[in-house]
Amino acid sequence: MEYVIGVDLGTSGTKTVLFSADGQPVASKTIEYPLYQPQNGWAEQEPLDWWNAAYKSMKEVIVKSGINPHDIKGIGISGQMHGLVMLDKAGNVLRRSIIWCDQRTAAECEEITAKVGASRLIELTANPALTGFTASKILWVRNHEPEVYAKCAHILLPKDYVRYMLTGEFATEVSDASGMQLLDVPNRCWSDEVLSKLGIDKSLLAKVYESPDVTGKVSKQAAELCGVPEGTPVVGGAGDNAAAAVGTGTVQDGIAFTTLGTSGVVFAHTDKLSIDPKGRVHTFCCAVPGAWHVMGVTQAAGLSLKWFRDNFCDAEMVTAKGMGKDPYYLMDKQAEAIPIGAERLLYLPYLMGERTPHLDPDCRGAFIGLSAMHTRQHMLRAVMEGVVYSQRDSVEVLRGMGVKINDMLACGGGGTSPLWRQMLADVYGCPVKTVVSKEGPALGVAILAAVGTGIYSSVQEACKQVIKTNPAQNPIVENSKEYEKFYKMYTELYPALKESYGKLAHL
Repeated sequence: MEYVIGVDLGTSGTKTVLFSADGQPVASKTIEYPLYQPQNGWAEQEPLDWWNAAYKSMKEVIVKSGINPHDIKGIGISGQMHGLVMLDKAGNVLRRSIIWCDQRTAAECEEITAKVGASRLIELTANPALTGFTASKILWVRNHEPEVYAKCAHILLPKDYVRYMLTGEFATEVSDASGMQLLDVPNRCWSDEVLSKLGIDKSLLAKVYESPDVTGKVSKQAAELCGVPEGTPVVGGAGDNAAAAVGTGTVQDGIAFTTLGTSGVVFAHTDKLSIDPKGRVHTFCCAVPGAWHVMGVTQAAGLSLKWFRDNFCDAEMVTAKGMGKDPYYLMDKQAEAIPIGAERLLYLPYLMGERTPHLDPDCRGAFIGLSAMHTRQHMLRAVMEGVVYSQRDSVEVLRGMGVKINDMLACGGGGTSPLWRQMLADVYGCPVKTVVSKEGPALGVAILAAVGTGIYSSVQEACKQVIKTNPAQNPIVENSKEYEKFYKMYTELYPALKESYGKLAHL
């Protein structure tokens, strides 16, 4: 039997899963590592922690499974995006990686915008300058740690550092490279114009591949550590969201997924390049060669419900513990008893500012229409509906860009709620499904490895064979009509409050 390995390098830990060629998980192992925050708003990790977790987890899944290692045909790596790894000429790490959630680079974002031009930057990289992206981190090191920058010979992303340790190759692929703000996203190559204007030497960057391409082979030294035979192919892999797209079968026009995790994501595949000139959504190259994905982000999706649970649902948490149930299960049952619209109570989920569609760090959460008749259960229902309306905002931006959405998959912790999925179906006006597999990004990059090593002819063909979905929840026409009235009201609230949010932020 043939096998492939998917390595998912996350922020809290690395999960490695061994799959059979038809996508069935055989063995998995997760190894955690620390996050360092030397100052408020900073976030760093040690690249060697990622490598140690990767090779140890690979070795463990092989031992646990009992398979013949020579039956492993390929390895794919998924990773947290945007992190900066700097190596010297000998391939040694020069400093801890500044990772995706670090917020120290506001001044560098202004520098990038000034040097490239706001509209030109979006034309080339498909996104405005953001503190999370890698380019601003590179400039920060150059501005604040010139002695480190002077020694830098190689710049890699987190998963690509693990690839280097596995193969000795300096390589990346288009989906992860799209989040560096140095890639010409329309043309899927490094942007000479951006690099020139920012004064970054192109030789520092890795060679760019498509996601299923073989980028190198496991070295003798790495093989001794990880237990995978020397010479095993390692494919490009993908950034975490692009990998999750493959792992859910979101690989052709008309298919999208909504993630209801701490933040919320609406992610759609598109064969035709589409860029929002206002920069409200991200456009990246996707893991399907020659195609892209467009992604809208809600900052506080599941976080809104967690905030409500932690502050107002002590009784549910106690009862759920006694019943052996998840508190969210009881909260769902309570919200179900409240009618659509929570009897004219609306919630704005801007607990952490907002990304799509407002691009406003100053806006904050709000209950609108609260009256003496409303109960805690009404507020709970309003929170769930408000999060869905915020996701609909992303859907509307994508539809306005010409991105088709006919089928929607629900992912993340919130996607396990039948009530929330039905709300999504009713508010979006399209069927909402879940995938049978829960392996997400690890499965996605394992599929890419299967394609790159010839087990399947294309990403689409592999997903057709591997990805299975549960029955869809279809929109209920009467519900959709009722939600539409409240969604229209929801869209009028942010413009009415925008000026007040700005004033409040500066009190």
